[in-house]
Amino acid sequence: MGFLVVACEPRVEEPVPPTRDRPAAPIVGLQEAEPADNQPSRARCIHPTEDKPRRTLLREGPDPSCPPDDLAKPPVLREGKVVFTDAKDETVTVEIAQRDHERARGLMYRKHMPEERGMIFVFDRREPHQFWMHNTCIPLDMLFVDDDGTIVGIEENTPTMNDSTFSVPCPSRYVIEVNAGFSRRHGVRAGQKVRLEGI
Repeated sequence: MGFLVVACEPRVEEPVPPTRDRPAAPIVGLQEAEPADNQPSRARCIHPTEDKPRRTLLREGPDPSCPPDDLAKPPVLREGKVVFTDAKDETVTVEIAQRDHERARGLMYRKHMPEERGMIFVFDRREPHQFWMHNTCIPLDMLFVDDDGTIVGIEENTPTMNDSTFSVPCPSRYVIEVNAGFSRRHGVRAGQKVRLEGI
């Protein structure tokens, strides 16, 4: 995921493949945000969750072409929790990828991840972020989350070992990666809220 990453961001400065120019995606799914402190409501960008996922899983388990880890001792990241407050308070323990090299590596080379585990990518800038699945061996759901904890869009069932980019056309501050199918199994949809603990 990551900067030239697996389900990670493809580049340190901008999470997109370095040799590919991509036109800006149109903003879709504008919804009204809840007004705060008697302020006028403002349009908010949310990319709605479709009734059925656009992609289906090609296989269960890790990709057989998964390469060996390029590090003898993979880094250990600090952890926090993501609570899906609109989905029966489902809680996931996440590794926190906050530095450039952590986001660039992401979940690369992993061959298994428990259902209640994931990774959260923390960005300095609130903007649309693009990810890829370079050297990522397990399929993932990517949840794009805004400053206030609103899920602004979800990329479901992202395919393994894939250098295409995955994104939603809405700005976000965080991207949460969980196992493919997690969102459907637990009733998680765009527009819902999460609570971040220890992040």
